[in-house]
This record gives sequence, C-alpha cells and structure tokens, in this order.
Amino acid sequence: MATRMGTEATPAVTASGARTAASVSKHAAPSRNATTAAVGAGRWIVPAKIAVFVAALYPFARIMLFGFTDRLGANPIEFITRSTGLWTLVFICITLAVTPLRKLTGWNALLRFRRMVGLYAFFYAALHFTTYFWFDKWFDLAEIVKDIGKRPFITVGFAAFVLLIPLAVTSPKAMVRKLGRRWQTLHRAIYLIAALAILHFWWMKAGKHDLILPKIYGVIVIALLGWRLLAWARDRIRQRARS
Repeated sequence: MATRMGTEATPAVTASGARTAASVSKHAAPSRNATTAAVGAGRWIVPAKIAVFVAALYPFARIMLFGFTDRLGANPIEFITRSTGLWTLVFICITLAVTPLRKLTGWNALLRFRRMVGLYAFFYAALHFTTYFWFDKWFDLAEIVKDIGKRPFITVGFAAFVLLIPLAVTSPKAMVRKLGRRWQTLHRAIYLIAALAILHFWWMKAGKHDLILPKIYGVIVIALLGWRLLAWARDRIRQRARS
C-alpha cells in the first residue's frame, strides 16, 4: 500500500508543478511583453524630442537669418516683435492641446513633450518682451510704465508675461516634486495666460482693423478651454453618481 501510494503521488505532484509553472509563465508573459513594449516605445522618445526641439527653434533661426541677410523689412523691431509674439501664442495653443489629444487618442507619450513646448512659449514670450523693453523703449522704465498704463493691450500682454515666469521657473521635475499638488494648481494659470494673450493680440490688431488672426486663435483657445471645462463637468457628474 505504501508503495502504491508513493507511485500514485508522483504524477499528482508533477501535475501540480506543471500547473504552477504554467500559471507563473502565464502571468510572467504579459509582464515581459509590457516591459518589451515600454522599451520599444522609449526608443523613439529621445529622437522625437530632439526633432521637436530643433523644429521649435525654426522661428528664432528664421529671425536670425533674416537679420543677417537684411530681410527684416523697413521696420525690423516691429517684425521681430510681431513674429515672436505670434509664435508665443502658437506654443501656448500647442501646450493646451497636449492633454485633449492625449485623452482623445490614448497616446500618453504626448505628455513627455508638454514641458518642452511650454518652455518654448516662455522663450518666445521673453524674446517678444525683450524686443519691446530693449529695442523699442531702450530700458526707459518711466516710458514703459507710462505705456503700460496708457495702452490696454500692453497692460494685458505684460500681465501674461509676468504670469508665465513662475510657470517656467517651476517647470523642472525637482520643482514638481517639491510643490506636489500646488504645482498643478499653479500651472492652471496657463488658462488665464492664454486668455490674456488672445486679448493682447486682439487689441493690438484692432487698432489696424486686422482681426483675422486674432479671431482664428481666439476660436482655437476657446475650443481648448471649453474642452477642459466640459471634461471637468463630466468628471464632477461621474463622481456624484458614484457617491
């Protein structure tokens, strides 16, 4: 009997071991596949970031090229000011578009580019206002203060630039970890900055009765901010339904 039990126990143990190995293999396979997919996805991130970085330098390179080849037009200061201002607005719109595109496409890798694009918005905003402070006003603070108080489009533009500064300063990952939830609250100022930028652009162009571009970018910003408002309202409704 002892011999029979011993001989019968061996297949049972073997079968149990096979089931365990199969279970481990079944759970390990997705893990390995996920790791392989993550590594594969990570390979294109760095080249893509380099490509975006270089492409985002195009407006600056164009201004430099035009400057060296004497193609900035009859009023170079106006050309540089308007070019850098327009590209600031473009990069603000791209920054705002990252989250909607990510949620609509499920492509989470887009978040890897948002900080870079946001910093380029600040870069062109800094060039925009440096051109105004330096080449247009020659650091005449009294004249600048007078201009800010007298012309509304300068006032709102200056306010947008001041609000961009803390967002640029707190963009590094170390600041994100340090500020925690306050970081997200602070960076919601981008919504107000976008609205002020549109208002600045609108009022500046209204003096020359040329509102085509302000209307186009106004619609884009309203659509992007409206999408966020609808998403927020939908999440609130779902939370209430669950509770």
